[in-house]
Amino acid sequence: QVQLAESGGGLVQPGGSLRLSCIGSGFTLDYYAVGWFRQSPGKEREGVSCIPNNDQNWIYRDSVKGRFTISRAENTVYLQMDSLKPEDTAVYYCATVRRGSWCPGFNPDDYENWGQGTQVTVSS
Repeated sequence: QVQLAESGGGLVQPGGSLRLSCIGSGFTLDYYAVGWFRQSPGKEREGVSCIPNNDQNWIYRDSVKGRFTISRAENTVYLQMDSLKPEDTAVYYCATVRRGSWCPGFNPDDYENWGQGTQVTVSS
């Protein structure tokens, strides 16, 4: 069974940093591409970043490029978030790509094995 759990969220001031972790149980990084999504009240779930199983050609949402960095090691996928803005406030989720080792984009229907999410709040 593939089970994911997110951690690392919290309250941070604008311009601050957080590192999120997506920890896999029954999860082999060699075989799964993994995406990070976020959702805030009244908004649809939107893709943030995705990393393929070969750790190459990862993708980012335009609004986070240059600020967020995705990486992976062993059974964990990380999302380093720097220069955080209030609009980054959301619950952040990780999920695996359905039937693929490459990132297909940011359609949530292409992902499965969603974690429970971790809250990120950016406020002064």
